[in-house]
Amino acid sequence: MHVHLIDGTYELYRSYYGAPPAQDPNGREVGGVRGLLASLVSLLREPGVTHVGIAFDTVIESFRNELFAGYKTGTGIEPALWAQFPLAERAAAALGLVVWPMVAFEADDALATMAVRAAAMPQVERVFVCTPDKDLAQVVRSDRIVQLDRKKQLVLDEAAVRAKFGIAPASIPDWLALVGDDQDGIPGLPRWGATSAAVVLAHYQHLEAIPDAAADWTVRVRGAEALSTVLREQRREAELYRTLATLRTDVPLAEDVEAMRWRGPNAELEPFLRELGYERLLERVPPPRA
Repeated sequence: MHVHLIDGTYELYRSYYGAPPAQDPNGREVGGVRGLLASLVSLLREPGVTHVGIAFDTVIESFRNELFAGYKTGTGIEPALWAQFPLAERAAAALGLVVWPMVAFEADDALATMAVRAAAMPQVERVFVCTPDKDLAQVVRSDRIVQLDRKKQLVLDEAAVRAKFGIAPASIPDWLALVGDDQDGIPGLPRWGATSAAVVLAHYQHLEAIPDAAADWTVRVRGAEALSTVLREQRREAELYRTLATLRTDVPLAEDVEAMRWRGPNAELEPFLRELGYERLLERVPPPRA
C-alpha cells in the first residue's frame, strides 16, 4: 500500500499562478481551483494511488505566530487567490479525498503527522509527501517516507535529502534556524549560509551540540570564528527559529490510514463542477480501485 499526502496550499498556489485564469458562469475567478482539480484527478489516475489525504491552510496564521511576531501571515495574498481557498477545500472533498483544514496548526503539520502515523503501519510500503517544500524534508525516513515533487517528478528519499542539503533529515529544522526561511518569515542568523550550516550540522547534527567557541569545533569551516560568535550571542534566537521550523507530528487528525482509501467522488462533485463551469472534468475522473 502506498499513501499519498498532498500539500493542498502549495497545489492551489501552483495552479493559481501556473494555470490560465478562468471564470465560472457568474464571473467569479476559479482558475486556481480548476487547475487543482485537474491535478488531483491526474494523480488519482496514476497506478498504485489508492490512499490519499490533502491538507490546507484554512487560515495562514498558526500557533507559531504566537511564538514569533515575524512569522508568516496572510498579508499580501492576492484576493483572487485567497477567495479560492474555501472552494479548494470543497473541491477536494467533492472529489472524495480526506481533507484536513488547518487552523491552529499548519498544513505541513498535518502532513508530517499522518506521514509518521502511516509509516508506522506494517501494511504501508511507502508514504509519498507530495510537496517540494524543504520543511517537509525533515520527515523523510530512509525510503519509507519520501518527498515527491509532482511537477518535476522527483522523489527524495533520505539519501537524496543528504545529497541535496548535505545533512540528515533530522537536522533540517536546525539548518533552517541558521540559514532562515524567507517563505515562512524565519530570519536565520547573520553570516550563516547554506554551505557553512550544512558543514557544521553534518558533523554536530543539532544546535545544542555545536560548541560556543570555534577553537572547540572539530570541523573545519570558513569563517568559523565569526560564525561561532554569532551563534554564541544569538543561540536563544536560533533555538526559537528551530522551534518554528520543526513540524508537529501530534496533530489530532481523526482519520486513520484506511479512512484515506479513495472510494470515488461523492454526490457533490457533479453539481460543484457545474458551479465552476467545469463539467468536462467528470469524464476524466477514474473509477475507484478495488
